[in-house]
Amino acid sequence: MSDSIGLLRAVNVGGQGAVPMAGLRAELARRKFEEVRTVLQSGNLVFREPKSPGPKVERDLEDAIDEAFGFRTVAFVRSAAEWAEIRRHNPFPKEAVADPGHLILVCLKTVPAAPALAALRSAIRGRETVELRGRDLYAVYPDGMGTSRLTMAVLESKLGTRATARNWNTVAKIAALSGG
Repeated sequence: MSDSIGLLRAVNVGGQGAVPMAGLRAELARRKFEEVRTVLQSGNLVFREPKSPGPKVERDLEDAIDEAFGFRTVAFVRSAAEWAEIRRHNPFPKEAVADPGHLILVCLKTVPAAPALAALRSAIRGRETVELRGRDLYAVYPDGMGTSRLTMAVLESKLGTRATARNWNTVAKIAALSGG
């Protein structure tokens, strides 16, 4: 058994998708997820998983949220080893140290088609910079995400897949809890 990381899209953000973390931990424990821990209040999970992370675990998380809290969300699961690779292969190491709140990891449901990164880059209207590594997009928002035109809707549209984002501070907190 090893640690897995689960990221839930649009949980406890902007007054929508309200999920109390204690309730989520209890619900997942009831569903046989082991050693469930949460990081912050925005749908970041670390849990023990006897099988490899993948689509079944993601569906199990999505079903748990739907059934227990009454709304459908999208779940993204990575192993602790994958999380360590995400951190190790960060193409923006200077930003990770100097401005981790503006370095964003965007976890993707699937690997985008080859021309998707060029399409995404052509849609950038500000100072944002992006790099793609498999199912993970690294983005630097030097002026912040709040006013950027490079929104999640644009990212998903150009990349052709669902996505969820975490800043580098959160990535580090998850790593500390998961050993990744």
